[in-house]
Amino acid sequence: MPSGLIALLDDVAGIVKLTATSLDDVAAAAGKAGSKAAGVVIDDTAVTPRYVMGLTPDRELPIIWKIAKGSLRNKLLFLLPAALVLSAFAPWLLPPLLMLGGAFLCFEAAEKLLEAMQGGHDLAEEALETHSSKELEDRKVSGAIRTDFILSGEIMAIALGTVAAEPIWEQAIILLVVAFLITAGVYGVVGFIVKMDDIGLHLAERRSVGTRALGRAMVKAMPVLMRILSVVGTAAMLWVGGGLIVHGLHEFHWDLIPGAIHHLAAGAAHALPAVAPVVDWVVNALGAGIVGLVVGGIVVAVLHLFKKH
Repeated sequence: MPSGLIALLDDVAGIVKLTATSLDDVAAAAGKAGSKAAGVVIDDTAVTPRYVMGLTPDRELPIIWKIAKGSLRNKLLFLLPAALVLSAFAPWLLPPLLMLGGAFLCFEAAEKLLEAMQGGHDLAEEALETHSSKELEDRKVSGAIRTDFILSGEIMAIALGTVAAEPIWEQAIILLVVAFLITAGVYGVVGFIVKMDDIGLHLAERRSVGTRALGRAMVKAMPVLMRILSVVGTAAMLWVGGGLIVHGLHEFHWDLIPGAIHHLAAGAAHALPAVAPVVDWVVNALGAGIVGLVVGGIVVAVLHLFKKH
């Protein structure tokens, strides 16, 4: 009897050890998947603040919270199950779906550039068109969640590619961890960015000279930062969208454009060996951005042509 009990305890200990090892593996894989998606996370962080520009300060955090909930809903209800189904039954569908998402991002960025060239979009006019601040807010939130869906899809696809060899249950747990951590990280940073001026005002009222100086600097930097983020956000959509299209072309062995970008990047990196990795990344990003601009411009032109008819 004691020997049987000892054997049972040994089995339990073995199971516990195996479970702990599996959890360690899951944590490590989630970290690797998250780091691989870091570039898109930065793009997501840069894109989102423009959706609260021009709205009243008291609505900024509630709007960010609405977008964050929509982002998490996108990941948990749609993207995660879809990623697992595609991984199990139709992995060949992933590239064309990502290319469609990339074309949508390119279209959005091209629309923003067209608006800027035409003198920008007047928020007051938009408010009059929508007849109420709530309708305007809903429109902003809806647009942000649509854009987030594409960026989140790219994040989940990169994460899935990193753990594709793992068992399906590990894939599910890893994607779940990535979904929560990245959503919290992105929208935590976005919340700080949009409230930076309020934080600065609070610091400017403190007794410490250094704290007051920091507060005033934050307030002064806020408009400049928002303008920079608006530009970075548009560029990010072109880069990510164009990158998805270039990667998709490569997956289908249509290597004229991907090959040209790769050779240019390799040549530039070879010419500057001291900073080869940076040069390679910059040339690839510029190439993807140019592709994104061309695709986005074509989509905008076609849609505007249909509107006229």
